[in-house]
Amino acid sequence: LVSVLSLSALAVAAPKQVSIITPYLSSVTTNQMANAMKEGMEVHGWKVTIVDTKGDFADLASRMEDLVSAKTDALVLVSTDPNLVQAQVEDAAKAGIPVFGCDSGFIEGMVVNATSDNYAMGVQLTNFIFEAIGNKGKIIALTHRPHPGVIKRSHALDDLLPQYPDITLITEQHVEVPGPIESSRQIMENLLLSNPQVGSIDAVWCAWDEPAIGVAQALQVAGREEIIVAGVDGNSQAIEMIKAGSPIKATVAQNFEGMAEIVVSEMAKYFAGETVEQGDKYAPAVLIVE
Repeated sequence: LVSVLSLSALAVAAPKQVSIITPYLSSVTTNQMANAMKEGMEVHGWKVTIVDTKGDFADLASRMEDLVSAKTDALVLVSTDPNLVQAQVEDAAKAGIPVFGCDSGFIEGMVVNATSDNYAMGVQLTNFIFEAIGNKGKIIALTHRPHPGVIKRSHALDDLLPQYPDITLITEQHVEVPGPIESSRQIMENLLLSNPQVGSIDAVWCAWDEPAIGVAQALQVAGREEIIVAGVDGNSQAIEMIKAGSPIKATVAQNFEGMAEIVVSEMAKYFAGETVEQGDKYAPAVLIVE
């Protein structure tokens, strides 16, 4: 009887197993969020595993299925559109496994998604770019619409453009991930070849900072630093480039550590049996300029 009771006590005391999964761990900010969550969760004594599928969404779905089968105690999707793994989110919910998001979207079956107000950040970014070029000129947009936050930022640009008839969107280009800095640098190099004259491009709207870094590198090499660049995230390298007077003139800084803290806090409430209000929870963002 004593042996049975001891085993029961050990089972109750077993640490929670939390699985953080993302296709974008190579991204500076995604890596920052994942590791900030891991540190915060380990303070609670939880065992944390980070899974990176390196841009492979089929593998993302497969690994989620594996984690559900392994009966992980909680899943966290980072920088991922949950609609791409809707069936897996539903399977996790049916298995009683809570699914949280960090810088992701929110769909039925999830508990909480901690993020920024991405549409509002898109408005901040777009307004900065438009004002910087005097509400007239030619711009380029670099996006990655599979990312839920980027989609909302891009929608802000889509909505504001018709209000400025003197601003022309020359092209929207898709940035490859992993490798967004290199991808953006190559995109900009090609666009500069087809737009060689000063005044042919006035600004580059970048949905996040890594494309802005790649664009700025291409502009500096080509001597086209009259072109204004801005992005979103508050990436430390981008901020340093703003301070150094590079073509990057602004970034909308997200509070990634704040997002991680929200996930950890809400998960702790969930594990404690407290009521958790479902949906998106926002960490505030701030515009940083030169």
